[in-house]
Amino acid sequence: MLEKRVRELLDAAFEERPDLFLIDLDITSGNVIKVVIDGDHDVKVADCIFVSRAVEHQLDREEQDFSLEVTSAGVGKSLKHHRQFVKNIGRKLEVVDLDKNKETGTLELADEKGIKIVWKAREPKPVGKGKITVDKEWSLEYESIKQAKVIITFN
Repeated sequence: MLEKRVRELLDAAFEERPDLFLIDLDITSGNVIKVVIDGDHDVKVADCIFVSRAVEHQLDREEQDFSLEVTSAGVGKSLKHHRQFVKNIGRKLEVVDLDKNKETGTLELADEKGIKIVWKAREPKPVGKGKITVDKEWSLEYESIKQAKVIITFN
């Protein structure tokens, strides 16, 4: 009952602010409501406050005691929603698929179905000794991604 009401309130908040979206909602047995949001742009404290108020002000503490925590998706957390991938086009990702294949490359494409990362690799020459640099790419559908994280680089 509480989860259904919270989801309705979140849907209404995201209708009002379509640049924000839900990443995760967890309600524990003690009615601790944990909401993780992200946005098409950077998520600010004011955005978390907006979502928090949209939920908290519509629930009656007299009817049901609860605690509410609204946070943004953190740096280093695995990307879950396709909109997170879209906003990170051009950034370096570490991607692991369901078969545990792992690659790191630049996110070149992200659409409704999946992603494509590209990178350069050194491989043995087809003929003769030595190595050459080759362009590599990997396309995956979202369902086959076990984990994808943005790699933070400091220049």
